[in-house]
Amino acid sequence: MSTPKIRLLSPELQLIARTELFEDPNQIQEYLDILKQWLVKSVHIKARTDDQFLIAFLRGCKYSLERAKQKIDMFYTYRTHLTEIVGNRDPLDTKINEVIKNGVTLPLPITGSPGSPRLLFFRMNSYDPSRVRIEEIMKVFTMINDILLIEDDNSVVAGQICVCDVGNISMGHIIQMQPAFLKKAIMIWQESSPIRQKGVHYINAPKIFEKLFALVKSLLNEKMRNRIFMHPSLDSLYSMVPREMMPIEYGGTAGSLQSLTDEWEKKFLSHRDYFLTESSMYGVDEKKRIGAAKNPLLGIDGTFKQLQFD
Repeated sequence: MSTPKIRLLSPELQLIARTELFEDPNQIQEYLDILKQWLVKSVHIKARTDDQFLIAFLRGCKYSLERAKQKIDMFYTYRTHLTEIVGNRDPLDTKINEVIKNGVTLPLPITGSPGSPRLLFFRMNSYDPSRVRIEEIMKVFTMINDILLIEDDNSVVAGQICVCDVGNISMGHIIQMQPAFLKKAIMIWQESSPIRQKGVHYINAPKIFEKLFALVKSLLNEKMRNRIFMHPSLDSLYSMVPREMMPIEYGGTAGSLQSLTDEWEKKFLSHRDYFLTESSMYGVDEKKRIGAAKNPLLGIDGTFKQLQFD
């Protein structure tokens, strides 16, 4: 049996993969071969089949082959049907590049320990909602997760923590977060990404954010509802997230927001061919699917007309 073409994990991540994800190094190639054989037979899916990509789904699904198959199917199904969020992700596109240059979402380089989850930092007030649509913000978020999926073992093995600064947001930001969009975004996040979400922490929330927060929680599954937190202060956040993991502007040691933004702009551009290929080569063809076609858009509607803000 051939050797899997994957990165060697650090000892700390090897331990997590073995004890939490049920990874047996002697069976990795067997599981990868099963997934590849399944993809050959699943003629409706055109997917990447390199070992490093596929093992992310095995690890994210704790080596349940059936769950990994479902996750891969949904990964490409959503990318085919929800192109306004996951399609046409060229980092040189004017609006996409504006979001990147604003550093709206930034993976932070420091982890609590060599085996800790990756921290993603989101600043909702760093973009102008009159210039940028929330769909473009979400596109960049999915682009970051794609890069982490193939490059960052902490994200794939240990999971991901999100810290969201929603301070000084305007009604323009809130109005963009329509229930129909939130449902689509959460479906992509919960149902198709193999990266396990370990927690979402909101800071600096104004009163106008409270009803949006309640709506977001109502759309999450029970596991994620128990992992979402609203912090009244940075001290509250730092009781759960190590301070040193945060950017300098928030009292941490992970670098300045501008330096992190510049670093990630270069990374986006270095992966441009990947994103262009994703849009043109991979996805699903519902006409070839055996059984009923999947339409993730069914039942997605609603606006903020149902909500009243003071």
